[in-house]
Amino acid sequence: MGAQWKAKGKAQVADAKGKLFGKLVKEIQVAARSGADPASNARLRLVVEQARKVSMPKDTLERAIKKGAGIGGEAVHYEHVIYEGFAPHQVAVMVECLTDNVKRTAPEMRVLFRKGQLGTSGSVAWDFDHVGMIEAEPAAAGADPEEAAIEAGAQDFEPGEEEGNTLFITEAADLDLVSRALPAHGFTVLSAKLGYKPKNPVDPASLSSEQLEEVEAFLAAIDANDDVQNMFVALAG
Repeated sequence: MGAQWKAKGKAQVADAKGKLFGKLVKEIQVAARSGADPASNARLRLVVEQARKVSMPKDTLERAIKKGAGIGGEAVHYEHVIYEGFAPHQVAVMVECLTDNVKRTAPEMRVLFRKGQLGTSGSVAWDFDHVGMIEAEPAAAGADPEEAAIEAGAQDFEPGEEEGNTLFITEAADLDLVSRALPAHGFTVLSAKLGYKPKNPVDPASLSSEQLEEVEAFLAAIDANDDVQNMFVALAG
């Protein structure tokens, strides 16, 4: 699962939307390094579609593309870094960051992992599958996720993060192909990204309420870091 925390109240909702825009701007800038035209840049097209679905202002979107592509002399460079380790009670975590300063991010991650355990590269990655993750909603009543998964070429499917949505799991190389195919089989794609699916997730029922609170507090602290783009947690949904 990718850890998510639901915003409560107007202030938190506004803050969550601002943070989502910030993450999407980074994704757009990184994707645009391979070309500023979404029609010929699959990665850029997917994130631009996601930005439009959450009503990112057009000027913000265009500025991010230009900055990422280096158009107008305002280039930006983000480095993609993965931190691996454990939350409290041996819950494996993969933390995906986009940072313009690894020398700042690395010590911040070390501090955040003090209540868990920061591992070395590969220390928990072996227990995750690198996959495509497509969050989609039914475009019409009666849309069948199992049939759509088979017809569109997805490996698997499961309930999405929002009620009524479906998370389609694909081979990493098939992410764009399946994203393009799903609308013809009754589903509207809300987001599409590469991620990590745990092979052996911990059952939350095996943890006490206090232990689960410790895990959630740990994950929330990491998620609040500005350099963190995504978190993938070996905790059953």
